[in-house]
Amino acid sequence: MIEELVTAGAATASAGALYVMAAARVVKQYERGVVFRLGRLLPEVRRPGLTLVVPIVDRLHKVSLQIITLPIPAQEGITRDNVTVRVDAVVYFKVVNPSDALVRVEDYRFAVSQMAQTSLRSIIGKSELDDLLSNREKLNQGLELMIDNPAVEWGVTIDRVEIKDVSLPETMKRSMARQAEADRERRARVINADAELQASKKLAGAAQVMSEQPAALQLRLLQTVVAVAAEKNSTLVLPFPVELLRFLERAAPLPGAQEAGASPASSGQGATAATAAGAGEAADPEALAAQARELAGEFPPGTSGDVVRQLLEGLGEKGVPGLVGERAVSEAEPGTPGTVAGAEGEGEDEERTDAEGADGSGDAPGEGGTRG
Repeated sequence: MIEELVTAGAATASAGALYVMAAARVVKQYERGVVFRLGRLLPEVRRPGLTLVVPIVDRLHKVSLQIITLPIPAQEGITRDNVTVRVDAVVYFKVVNPSDALVRVEDYRFAVSQMAQTSLRSIIGKSELDDLLSNREKLNQGLELMIDNPAVEWGVTIDRVEIKDVSLPETMKRSMARQAEADRERRARVINADAELQASKKLAGAAQVMSEQPAALQLRLLQTVVAVAAEKNSTLVLPFPVELLRFLERAAPLPGAQEAGASPASSGQGATAATAAGAGEAADPEALAAQARELAGEFPPGTSGDVVRQLLEGLGEKGVPGLVGERAVSEAEPGTPGTVAGAEGEGEDEERTDAEGADGSGDAPGEGGTRG
C-alpha cells in the first residue's frame, strides 16, 4: 500500500514538473507578452519575468519595445521646381501598444516601411530643391507627421525621421557649381568696387591737403622716385604735368605753315623776317607778361596748375615771343634757324644779324665761313 502511494506521488510530481516546464515562459525586460487563448486575445499583457500559460490552449507572442531603425530605400521624384532627385531616409519608431501592433496590422514593420516610402515621395513633390538641400529640419518634421498619423492606430509611434542623402544629376551639379562661382565672383567685384570707392575718397582728401601745401606734392614725388630706385630698375619714370604739355602744344608752330617747294635757305630767310616782325610787334615785356598771366588763368587750380602758372608767368616776364599767339608762329619747320625756339630771349637787332649771317651762308658757304 505504501509503495502504491509513493508511486502515485512520484507520478504526480513528474506530471506537475512536466506541466510547469510546458507552461512556463520568460519575458525579457524590453519585451511584453500578448496571450491568445483559443484564438481570443486576453486583455492582460504579460510583464517581464517568469509567466505561465496553459499548454496547448494559450499562445504567447512577445513584442519588443525597443526603438527600431528602418532604412527607407532611395526614392526618385521631381521637386516642385522640376528637378529630378533621389532621396533616401531613415525612420526610428517603437511599439507602444503590443496588442494593437499584433491585432490591427499584419506586419507593422512592413507597414511602416511602405508608409515611409509613400510619404517620402509626397514630400519630394511638395518641396523645392533648395529646401531639400538647406532646410532639411523642416522637411524631417513634416515627414514625421505624415508617417505618424496612420501609425498611431497600429500601436506604433514614430520617434524621428531623417533625410540621409539627396542625389542630384551631374548636369545639375555642374550648373550649381557655375552658379556658386558666379556668385562668388560677383561678391569679389562688389568688394573690389567698394575698396576703390574708399580709396578714391582717401585720395580726394589727400589731394585737398596737398593743394593747400604745394611742397607736399614735390615731397611725395621724391618719395616715389626713392621707392622706384630701390628696386634696382634701369628705367626711371617721372610724372609730367599735363597742363605744361598743353602749353607747349599752343606754343609749338602750326603744321603745314611752311610753303611748298621752298628751299631751306629761303625758308630760313622767311622765318627770320617773320620772327623779326613778330618780335617787333611784341617787344613790350609787360604785354608778354599779361599774355602769360591770361594763359595761366585757363588752367584749373591745384598743385600742377600752380606750377604751370608760375612757369608761364616766368616765361612771359622774360619776353618769350611764343606767348603772343599765332602772329609769333614761324612758317619754317621746327629746328631751322630763325624760328621762335631759336629767337627766344633775343632782341630785334640780334635776330636781324642772324638773318644776315644766314643769307650770307646761303649764298656762299666759303664766305659765310670766313665771316663767321
